[in-house]
Amino acid sequence: MQIALLIISILLIIIVLLQSGKAESAAQILSGNSTDLFKNRKERGSELVITRITMVLGAAFFIICLVYSFM
Repeated sequence: MQIALLIISILLIIIVLLQSGKAESAAQILSGNSTDLFKNRKERGSELVITRITMVLGAAFFIICLVYSFM
């Protein structure tokens, strides 16, 4: 169980780092210049696949942590 948790956490870190950022830079977020930061964007292609993989890995990590805590 610990090995599965380790593998999922490494994959989760890698997949999160592959995701593209929503804002161009942190300065735009802090200064408020980014008006389309929370704009409703449709994900397509590889971005959609990466988002779905992230959700599945996150759910698997959460479930394994819950199961492991009750053992």
